[in-house]
Amino acid sequence: MLREHLKGKRIRFTDDQRRRLASKGKALGRRMLMGIDTLVTPETILRWYRQLIARKYDGSGKRGVGRPRTRETIRDLVVRMARENTTWGYGRIEGALHNLGHTISRSTIARILKEHGLTPKHRKGMSWSTFLKIHWDALAATDFFTVEVLTLRGLVRYHVLFVMKLSTRTVTIAGIVPEPNGEWMAQIARNLTDPFDGFLRTAK
Repeated sequence: MLREHLKGKRIRFTDDQRRRLASKGKALGRRMLMGIDTLVTPETILRWYRQLIARKYDGSGKRGVGRPRTRETIRDLVVRMARENTTWGYGRIEGALHNLGHTISRSTIARILKEHGLTPKHRKGMSWSTFLKIHWDALAATDFFTVEVLTLRGLVRYHVLFVMKLSTRTVTIAGIVPEPNGEWMAQIARNLTDPFDGFLRTAK
């Protein structure tokens, strides 16, 4: 009946109407949307839902001009330390600066030295690839990804912690929580390293 009233005219939705349709459409799912007659295609409704999620985390309006440049005095100190201590690496320079009350990351130190044509000499030892090959069976990797869940309170972001054994590429979901904290992480670690059935009981 609404289509008859529109007589082929395209309906214009407000942003609020798109949000409401996107939330309802996502809850129904693509299969059910395909089975009903909608004013817009299921792909459009689901695209609005993706845009709704993206807009929730769009911080472009709050961005400043970027990170401030490292103070010239600290930059000069980094260069001086590298030149006067040719055996120091990035970590040693970082520690020395910390002892003097300056907090600066290794990547910043590396960038400053690169700008001055300096590269710290590293001690000869086992290469990273050799280290990985020796310990491959005992190594694991872990990280988070997030999932948006539509709840009665609106969109809620859940953090999913997953773990992978590198040697077998076996992956397990270690836990799912809205806001991970230290207590939760400690319990997850106990679960993963349980000596009887922990996923990482053989890892180091």
